[in-house]
Order: sequence, then structure tokens, then C-alpha cells
Amino acid sequence: MDFTLDGEQTALRDAVRGLLKGYDDSEHRREVAGQDPGFDEKLWGRLAEMGVLGLPFGEDDGGMGAGPAEVSVVAEEFGRVIAPEPFVEAVVLAGGLVAAHGNDEQKKEILGGLSSGELVPAFAWSDPTGGEGGVTVDGDTLTGVKEPVFNGGRADVLVVFAAGRLFLVKGEDTQRTSYQTFDGGRAARVAFDQSPAVPLGDGGDATETTKDVIAAATVAYCHEALGAMDSALKKTTDYLTTRKQFGVTLNRFQALTFRAADMYTSLELTRSIVIWATMVLADESTSAEKKREAAARAKLQVSRAGRHIGQEAIQLHGGIGMTAEYSVGHLTARLTAIDHLLGDGRQQVRNLSRRLTSYGVVEPLP
Repeated sequence: MDFTLDGEQTALRDAVRGLLKGYDDSEHRREVAGQDPGFDEKLWGRLAEMGVLGLPFGEDDGGMGAGPAEVSVVAEEFGRVIAPEPFVEAVVLAGGLVAAHGNDEQKKEILGGLSSGELVPAFAWSDPTGGEGGVTVDGDTLTGVKEPVFNGGRADVLVVFAAGRLFLVKGEDTQRTSYQTFDGGRAARVAFDQSPAVPLGDGGDATETTKDVIAAATVAYCHEALGAMDSALKKTTDYLTTRKQFGVTLNRFQALTFRAADMYTSLELTRSIVIWATMVLADESTSAEKKREAAARAKLQVSRAGRHIGQEAIQLHGGIGMTAEYSVGHLTARLTAIDHLLGDGRQQVRNLSRRLTSYGVVEPLP
């Protein structure tokens, strides 16, 4: 199985990497993410000009008609420098829901605006208690609270999951309190008080559609985590080969070298399963259930590897790894956040365990 990028994908990777190179400076990222909207809107516009924000959408909706492989390339570059721009949140998640469930008019308006950089959508899913409710539907209005809504403070339109259906609500018709998350991103508490809402698509049940889009977003987050893990490993090995102790560089100490080698093994195991999950998503003949299972398997591995690589990166850097001025701590914080987005490792174990009922029972050995 060939996991290498083709020429167009490599060019896309290099172009996105060039645009995001300013975030190689972690101080610059902290400045951008420290206040609303939490990302660089000029850079967001440049991403739109490049076609990145319309990557997975059909050409009729103003997009590029690309697939999961191209989305994964972009997500990995965002993770490599932990760029605060809401690519997965706005494009893959909120935009993906509109693309999958919206009618032609809604797709043209919202996806066209997203692709051009003129509109930023956000997905309002979880309530403050950790469930999926929090909002009641009364005719053509919504009342209740959704939190956290990532990048909800900046969103022009909210895609709201309520009573098994999806609705579109203008950001200006809600009360929003924006705040910084522990990993340096932005989220908001969004309150609806008889807020005007328009059903997305035909207004029918959207539970299965939402699960499908969440699976695609989960794999995109896995690629973002891959980029962050790759950066954490590189920074750690660079540190071990330059930092001296007792007159020699740290990589001369065998125990530290073995720990770095274990980090590399975790990264490459994760890369294999995440790329496999991406290929499952890209295969149109694969059932929705198999795609969700692939996403769960990839997320479980990312959960375990992200914790291992992040913690080891901090440990092998020593005290400097804990400082706000050094990036390995920020990378680890982002890996921790990704673990908890759309279901953490424990949730993925539960998701996968439910599928074991289709297997026969093995009799114990005498």
C-alpha cells in the first residue's frame, strides 16, 4: 500500500507550510490566539485565496472538489505549528455538515462564503453538562445553551444540533461569551433565547449524517495531532543532540536515546493507522459504519501516542519544557485537547467494544 504523497499533494503541503511559517515562532502564535477572534483573519483570507478553505467541497459550491487525503495534508501542516486558524472546526466539521445535509441554496451561500473567506461557520453540539442536548426547539426558534463551541465567538453562522436535527442560526442572534482554552485556542458559551433558526436541509433527522461528518473530522484531527507529534519529536531530538551535560551532548546517554526511539516508534505506528483511516474514508465503496470504526481506531491510537510523545518531550527537555516560552509544552497541550475533541481515548474504546457483539463466543480452554 502506497502512503506517499503525489505531486499535487506535495505542492499543496509545501504551499500551506509556507503560509503558516510565521507560527514557527511560538510567541507570535500566543499573541494571535490570546485575543478574539483567536486567529489571523488576514492569513485566513490568504488560505481562502489558495483554495484551502474550499478544499473538500464541490466545485458547484465554490470548492475544489478534493478528498480526505488533501484535507489530511492541510490538517497535518496546521498541527505541525499548532496554527490557531479553525480549519478542522470550520471547514471539515461545520462546513462538512452543510455539504452533507444542506439544500442547494444553503450550500451555495454558506460553503461559497466559507471558501471565499467571507464567512466563518461553527458547529454547536455539546451542552455545558457534557451531553448533546442543551437546546430546545420551539417552532422556528431555539432556546438554551451550547458550550463549548470552538471559535463560536467569531462565527458568522452556527450549525446547531438540537433534537436530532440541524439548524442554522446567525451568530448575531445569540449571546456569546468568548474565552481562551487551555491549549491556547478559543471557545465560547453560546446562549439561545428564542433565536431565529432555519432547518438545515429538509429539517429531517440528522443523527446519522452528523456521525458521518464527525468521523471525517475525527480523522482530520488525528492528522493535526500527527503534525504536532512530529514537531515534538523533532524538537526533542534536536535538543538531545545540542544540549550538553557533563561535557557531552545528551544523546550520548543511552537511556535518553532509547526513550527518543520509543517516541519515534509511537509516531510511526500512529502515522500508519491514521493514513489507513484516511484511505478508508476516501474509498466510496466503504460503508459508513466501517468509516466510523476506522476513525475510532485512529483516534484511540492518537490518544495513546499523543500522551506518550507529549509527556516524553517535556521530560527529555527538563525544566525548560515546562516554560511558556518553549513550544513543547504548547504542543503537548494541543495534543491533550485533540484527545478530548469528539470523544477521547476511553470513549473510542467504548465505541469499538460495542462492535464486538458481532463476533462469536470463544469457549474457555479446559
